[in-house]
Amino acid sequence: MIATLLEEAWPDAVVELDHRNAYELLVATILAAQSTDKMINTITPALFAKYPNATALAAADPAELEPMIFKSGFYRAKARSLLGMARMVVEQHGGQIPETMEELVELPGVARKTANVVLGSALGKNEGIVVDTHVARVSARLGLTHSDKPVEIEQDLMRLLPRAQWTMFAHRLIWHGRRVCFARNPDCAHCLLAPKCPSAALFLVEPIGKAKARAKPTASAKAPAKKRGSA
Repeated sequence: MIATLLEEAWPDAVVELDHRNAYELLVATILAAQSTDKMINTITPALFAKYPNATALAAADPAELEPMIFKSGFYRAKARSLLGMARMVVEQHGGQIPETMEELVELPGVARKTANVVLGSALGKNEGIVVDTHVARVSARLGLTHSDKPVEIEQDLMRLLPRAQWTMFAHRLIWHGRRVCFARNPDCAHCLLAPKCPSAALFLVEPIGKAKARAKPTASAKAPAKKRGSA
């Protein structure tokens, strides 16, 4: 039911990192750590123009690469990850981005979440479910998991859904988290999932547009408390 409602709400959900192929999505996803997709999308056009493939990136001078990705944050560490990833892709995979989870997570800067992004959104393979901060938050609020560990959250979600739905379910959870189920003040009043969400009642104490009337203090409440005598 929740997957159906999410599909109704966000039928066209996609990964929001601009890319044209697996290489570009891999680079963008590595850069997106501790940043935003919007910010990364301002960086990658020039980056991909200069380094259009793993072979070009593997030969990059860190002194030229680092300023190009500075705005992504943690740019020195990300530059090392990008160079290490590209060099391994060239040396071990002939310059082509590998297409299995096992091979992807061996690349520098690539953990399971990043591998799932590339596999699902660039290569069309449902090998797992992306668990980012939005997926973790929304799935917990919906009662789909009781864990705060990404690997366990992913396993919980994978057990609930057919493999064919894994990639799109993650996209829709992410879109829902970014547009409705905010970390602070989720918009439960306009959420299609609210009737099925065990957390909605915590945020929907009052009908929308109506402020809760404060009770007037009684005379006894206004009076200062008398000091008790010593025992």
